[in-house]
Amino acid sequence: MTAAEHDLVAGVLARLRSRGETVATAESLTAGLLSAALTEVAGASAVVRGGLVVYATELKAELAGVDPALLATGGAVQPKVAEQLAAGARDRCRASWGVGLTGAAGPDPQDGAAPGTVHIGFAGPSVATVFSTRLDGDRPAVRAAAIRVALEQFGALLG
Repeated sequence: MTAAEHDLVAGVLARLRSRGETVATAESLTAGLLSAALTEVAGASAVVRGGLVVYATELKAELAGVDPALLATGGAVQPKVAEQLAAGARDRCRASWGVGLTGAAGPDPQDGAAPGTVHIGFAGPSVATVFSTRLDGDRPAVRAAAIRVALEQFGALLG
């Protein structure tokens, strides 16, 4: 983790701690990398509740509570899935906030979504929103950028 990434994570954790709030993740695209990043910084245990790695489509429904009909009709790479992943992480891990990530890292499209398509859901106290973006690069670059963007957006939501 670079110094800039460390500072980004530390800032998010400090904001959560000062608000008396916690966070959990439900990750498809990043397969647990966001949860790992959040716990790289000392003191994370005060605010990080846990995370779900739901790489397989059916596990998004079974473990994170994503509507199976939504997955059947539009696939796993859509904003509403990210929203439901976030809500599922929050609810199942009993956290104040949930963050859900889904997308297509490449090199091939997934569910009709081009490589680099990323949807990041946030569910928190009186907040439910999704940030969608298109990221450039190969598979590792897209996944790394998705984590950075998720942390930046989450930090902005926390103020």
